[in-house]
Amino acid sequence: MSTTLSEHLSWAPHEITRAQTGGRDLAARLTALGAEALTDLMAEHKALVFRGFGVTPESIDPVLDRLLPTRLPYVHGNSPRTRVKGNLYTSTEYPQRFTISMHNELNYARTWPARLAFYCEKAAESGGATPVVDGELWLNSLRPEVREAFAGGIRYVQNLHDGYGLGKSWQDTFETDDKAEVERYLAAAEAEWEWGPDGIRVVQHRKATTTHPVTGAEVWFNQADQWHPAGLGDETSKELYDILSPEEFPQYVTFADGSSIPDEYVTHIRDVGLELAVDVDWREGDVLVIDNVLTGHGRRPFEGTRRILVAMCD
Repeated sequence: MSTTLSEHLSWAPHEITRAQTGGRDLAARLTALGAEALTDLMAEHKALVFRGFGVTPESIDPVLDRLLPTRLPYVHGNSPRTRVKGNLYTSTEYPQRFTISMHNELNYARTWPARLAFYCEKAAESGGATPVVDGELWLNSLRPEVREAFAGGIRYVQNLHDGYGLGKSWQDTFETDDKAEVERYLAAAEAEWEWGPDGIRVVQHRKATTTHPVTGAEVWFNQADQWHPAGLGDETSKELYDILSPEEFPQYVTFADGSSIPDEYVTHIRDVGLELAVDVDWREGDVLVIDNVLTGHGRRPFEGTRRILVAMCD
């Protein structure tokens, strides 16, 4: 466990520095480590921070090639971001004054990335940490009645516009303008969909928890608090309710049977995740790798310029 990142919690990302590896650059260190040993480290520690290796925008690709053998596109992602090159993206372009609550990437989809890697090209002048949370601890820290209420699963609703409207368009979401390709993806995802004059409506039923394929740990694994209006803050939530019904929101969530999720459950889930999280305070050149099932992640507000890039693999 890294005590430089957190000394007051029982879990924190494991920190690996250049000094510990005999001065080798990160790509060489990862090559020597090997894919199997890296997988074992990820299962044991859940998240790794590589610090002091001097990784630059020009040298990040060989590092990612070793950390993420098969980089994935960000298809069906709901966060605003820009493709930098290949399957490397900005981590998010959500307004910097807001906190992004804890979540696992694409856990509302039929399949999700197994591993994420974040690279700090430019640290913010103030704030901007990436908090990470142990998903098993998050689940076990929720009130019993909340866990019981979600046992039947979750229903996610997306209303994706055709280029003009709130939220992301379906073209940006699925990284294509081919409707047939979108339908093939959604059919494989076991989703329901309906095209309308202004876009597409997508409904998905998912579980609220999942089990890690290697460790067997059961973890909290959904985005109920991010898709629910109560997770947006009172002002933003009120603005949405003033102009749309919940089922018309860009994204919305209910229990699996269509019944409403109480606001207090949503704020409880959000607040517990953030309270348990350990902040990774970025230094330029840092690389953070997380197991996307065992750990959730988010973002603290920041001031100034911040540029964190992300890639993912299955």
